[in-house]
Amino acid sequence: MEQSLQHTEQQFREALASCRDIFAKKLQDYGASWRILRASSLTDQLFIKAKRIRSLEIKKESWVGEGILPEFMALTNYGIVGLIQLEKGFVDEVDINAEEALKLYDKYADDTLQLMIRKNHDYDEAWRGMRVSSYTDLILTKLQRIKEIEDSDGETLISEGIDSNYMDIINYSVFGIIKLTE
Repeated sequence: MEQSLQHTEQQFREALASCRDIFAKKLQDYGASWRILRASSLTDQLFIKAKRIRSLEIKKESWVGEGILPEFMALTNYGIVGLIQLEKGFVDEVDINAEEALKLYDKYADDTLQLMIRKNHDYDEAWRGMRVSSYTDLILTKLQRIKEIEDSDGETLISEGIDSNYMDIINYSVFGIIKLTE
């Protein structure tokens, strides 16, 4: 079993590296323009991506030409952006350069990886037996929870906060990437 957990960690790192590569290239194209997004707008962006995945899973065809894999990669990147925004808040003008943005990206990607390792140990690789469409539904559920928390000004009684939900979205998205590329 330990070898399987190590294999998952390696696959997870490779998927994150692919997402980071896209993130870095978009930083070159657009800068850290996402710094302007308020939390609710970021949640809606994640929602759009997850709904598109669900739509493609149901319809089995894309009229735009992009498939499900790029959307899981976008969910991963926007999830990490969400964690950054929770820490730093939104701004009216971009206030960080690409190097700082990548440092923050790496920090939150690693935090999320460490969470996955702990959960994967406890759940005993259960994600491997799941369907990719279940990841999509769980992501949409997490987004609904985030919307409820945002609408309650961030207050929860006993539930995990927005950051935990973002990390779960990232983890399910990376699992989707792994499954779609195996």
